[in-house]
Amino acid sequence: MVKHIVMFDFKDKNREENLQKAKVMLEALLTTVPSLKSMEVGINFSQEDRAMDMSLYSEFEDKEGLEAYAIHPEHLKVVEFIKSVATASKVSDYTV
Repeated sequence: MVKHIVMFDFKDKNREENLQKAKVMLEALLTTVPSLKSMEVGINFSQEDRAMDMSLYSEFEDKEGLEAYAIHPEHLKVVEFIKSVATASKVSDYTV
């Protein structure tokens, strides 16, 4: 099993609207990307300086599944949107 975690910081302009839109877009991938086994998308409420705005936790059967997700056309649409509204992202991928 492969775990894929991404955290994002969003631009101040339209932050709340963009967070909600990104969440909806990401969650819709569960119905369009066959290799995506599960996903959680959370919007941060912490006020700590080190906090990021959004977290994504997803699972895949194997590395090939994660690779298929990475290049899936529907995922690439979400990536394009998030890149236009985010200021930073961090990723961690691991197997269990």
